[in-house]
Amino acid sequence: MTEIIANLASLNGRHDVVFCDLWGCLHNGLTPFPTAVAALQAYRAAGGKVVLLTNAPRPKSSVAAQLGRMGVPTDAWDEIVTSGDAAQFAMLSGAVGRQVAFIGAEKDMPFFTDFAEDLADYAASQPPIEIVPMERASGIICTGLRDDLTETPDDYRAALLLGKTLGLPMLCANPDIIVDYGDKRLFCAGALAAEYEKMGGSALYFGKPHPPIYDLARRRLGLKGDAQILCIGDGINTDVQGGMAEGLDTLFVTGGIAADQFGPDPAMPDTTLLEAWLTEKMLSATYAIGHLR
Repeated sequence: MTEIIANLASLNGRHDVVFCDLWGCLHNGLTPFPTAVAALQAYRAAGGKVVLLTNAPRPKSSVAAQLGRMGVPTDAWDEIVTSGDAAQFAMLSGAVGRQVAFIGAEKDMPFFTDFAEDLADYAASQPPIEIVPMERASGIICTGLRDDLTETPDDYRAALLLGKTLGLPMLCANPDIIVDYGDKRLFCAGALAAEYEKMGGSALYFGKPHPPIYDLARRRLGLKGDAQILCIGDGINTDVQGGMAEGLDTLFVTGGIAADQFGPDPAMPDTTLLEAWLTEKMLSATYAIGHLR
């Protein structure tokens, strides 16, 4: 049975590291959550390590810069690992070929040029990736919608059908389906990949809940096999499912994208509703908390 906890500090001493999600846990896309920032700072002050593990399709440096602009202090984390980082390695390795069609926003273009230090040398040693029209492509790279504030997956039906007809594999740089940006719900690359698969297309994933992003996080922090890790997040099918698949403890933040499922107060999830919902999902988090604090 999932244990509802009052704060992260109540778990001190049980884990060496936390893998903490960003959207819905540390910030809402616009501003950081002060209690979450304080919780991670306190965790580090007590000797723990914090990896910000995010399905953002952009490389580590772009996410770090975004967090800085939001006002998230650097003493709240030790390392950042993104779905974009893990997907970049796959791209450079030729997972969908060297000539690719691109579906995504202008802000995601650093995916093709900005590589973290542990990928930069490898990137320099590989043939270049060329962005081409879909008719000339060997695969598709999807980082998200071109304008996620106004568009939905329905706007991409023609492009996805063309890709499927051409038999192009899609590299999905962000498995998330939705995120909450302030009080607005936005679609992510995972929503497009899911539609592509429904059409009969093939999609490749490297972020949560899939193993590559967890492997990269362990390597970047130099973790040994016996490290005790807690995965924190509000995505039941990404953060919780991914942590469970890795054999790790999980802390489900109920006040995120599923907040309306657990009673009237997002900060205080109803135990009965939570257990019924988790049973329906056939998943069970080790711990749960309304908001990270």
